[in-house]
Amino acid sequence: MSWALPLPVAVPLLAAALLVATGHVVSRRVQNAVAIAAAAAMTAFSVLVLVSVQGETAVHWFGGWHPAGGVPLGIVFAADTLGAGIAALASTLVLLVLVYSSTYMRDESHTYDALVLTFGAGMAGFALTGDIFNMFVWFELMGVSAYALAAFKIEELGPLQGALNFAITNTVGAYMILTGIGLLYARTGALNLAQIGRELAGHRPDRLVVVAFCLIVVGLMVKAAIVPFHFWLADAHAASPAPVCVLLSGVMVELGIFFLARVYWTVFSGSFDGDTHAVETMLVGFGTLTALVGALMCLLQRHLKRLLAYSTISHAGVMLTGVALLDPRSLGGVAVLVLAHGFLKGGLFLAGGIVLVALGNVDELRLHGRGRGLPVLGSLWFAGTLGLVAIPYLGVSLGHELMGEGARAQGYGWLAAVATVTTAVCAGAMLRAGARVFLGWGPDRDDLLTPEPDEAPPSRTANMPLLLAVTGVTIAIGLAMSLVPGLEQRAELAAERFVDRTAYSARVLHDVTSGAPNPSVSLSAPSATAVAYGLGALAIALLTAAFGLWHGRLPARVRRPSARVAGPPVELVRHAHSGIVGDYLLWLVGATVLIGSVWSFSI
Repeated sequence: MSWALPLPVAVPLLAAALLVATGHVVSRRVQNAVAIAAAAAMTAFSVLVLVSVQGETAVHWFGGWHPAGGVPLGIVFAADTLGAGIAALASTLVLLVLVYSSTYMRDESHTYDALVLTFGAGMAGFALTGDIFNMFVWFELMGVSAYALAAFKIEELGPLQGALNFAITNTVGAYMILTGIGLLYARTGALNLAQIGRELAGHRPDRLVVVAFCLIVVGLMVKAAIVPFHFWLADAHAASPAPVCVLLSGVMVELGIFFLARVYWTVFSGSFDGDTHAVETMLVGFGTLTALVGALMCLLQRHLKRLLAYSTISHAGVMLTGVALLDPRSLGGVAVLVLAHGFLKGGLFLAGGIVLVALGNVDELRLHGRGRGLPVLGSLWFAGTLGLVAIPYLGVSLGHELMGEGARAQGYGWLAAVATVTTAVCAGAMLRAGARVFLGWGPDRDDLLTPEPDEAPPSRTANMPLLLAVTGVTIAIGLAMSLVPGLEQRAELAAERFVDRTAYSARVLHDVTSGAPNPSVSLSAPSATAVAYGLGALAIALLTAAFGLWHGRLPARVRRPSARVAGPPVELVRHAHSGIVGDYLLWLVGATVLIGSVWSFSI
């Protein structure tokens, strides 16, 4: 099945080239049909690859340049279950986005479809590559497409500023990755992930290796929007059309976390064996900080897309803590969480796009009660939000349960509480926004929420039934993710294979197959602990929404002391998000120096 590995990348790239070449002579409807057909083929090939790698990692050497004596001579795609799974997620969301955009972005130029396909090809290549330099190449292809899509409405100041912040910070992150790759190449003379891991294994890491590791991790944390490398994300989401936000939040952020895990286990784990405490502690700390800051900023937003963007940042922090535990069960939980979150958050962004089409605004306060005439859309918004709460059997619950069990096994039981509270606060903010917009609850003024500029609505001629159908399908898939029989067992098995550096190296460099057991296909009942955490998260979300809607009714003797205690730290966090790219780079450099200094003396 190795012949299928390049197709999720090749098909959309060829289709994008065709669209650009024929854009001035072919009608917009034909262009949409070509783009959707290419995305459908991309999805089909990605799913085919995912099914084929359940038993063994699939390897494709481009040009037939196979290794000689265990030394790679060419470029390789190596797809295991986790990599193929995230490629399939990216492909499916690209297909849904293009179907949605066929009416939502009806009046945009033909380059929009080409950019979305190129973005999708970059994400698929990033997920499947087995070469660290080509990881950087796919990183840049993905980034350039995303920058252009964020600034698609370049005639408006907001999209231009948001895209510049996005491009500058992510370009600095890319340079860090490239510098780290150069240092690794200087030490090992290799670019293949498996070969670098083999060369470093068994040798104590020197300062050059530690610096390379630090630079690559920081670059990937920029892509994953980990605090304090996260500032670009909300600006990019506020500027981008709603369908583009689906790809930014649903896949691109998760890809940074995925490849951080890939680089650690495949390249550095053999060298860091016995010295993982410093890495684990640092990543757990940054993940926890990200979850908390993202939840707080989510609570302060009134712009629906920025609210969802900060929720993504908080969820990215939770995912990073799962990877940081360096535990296969927790990593399996992250994989399940990525799938459910990608569809649910993508569906919520699509719902936000419909709000903009139907009501001409995405400001929660200005939309007060205006969504009462959109009951189907309101139901989808609330359903998607509840899927993110981790209620048993719904949405992200299975991922949270597996991560919680892994955290407790590693002595980090408190991380489950952090994930529960931060997830619930984000869901509470979304419930508050939905109640205000679709039910007319609460006042239409709230000084706690941060005002944002208006966003110009897309074409009012959009096909509303089609938009609702795509949104409904996306959210329904996300809600059903924890109900897929055998997903828990397959995720755990996939994670165990993912962290097995020796088996990966043998498969890629020597074509040695190890086989894999077929896991049982069953639906496990959630544990009592998972049920308790899920119900607790629901209670916190409802209380958070109620506070957001009616905090003005609290007695003055309660509000004033609370404001004196909570006000200064909240204002500090709010002012840190200045929108000035120079401030963002200062945070980026400072955090990089901190991480590098700590790891240089502790690894």
